[in-house]
Amino acid sequence: MRLDKYLKVSRLVKRRTIANELCDAKHVDVNGKPARASYEIKPEDEITITMGAHKIRARVLSVQEYATKENAAGMFELLEDR
Repeated sequence: MRLDKYLKVSRLVKRRTIANELCDAKHVDVNGKPARASYEIKPEDEITITMGAHKIRARVLSVQEYATKENAAGMFELLEDR
């Protein structure tokens, strides 16, 4: 699954267009390297999202095409949120 779609489906980012813009601005890292929106996400990848002073780090647990609000939280493990 593409990185931008994963961020939206997992609800780490509210909209896919915002996820795209974050990737284009190099504010999203996967496994310590800046990632493009088209990066293919796999389980065990570590995602870091920087939005100003707010930083989110999460480890991918599962990749699903669709997720309900309850299932979305199980798609990742939050490592840092500050």
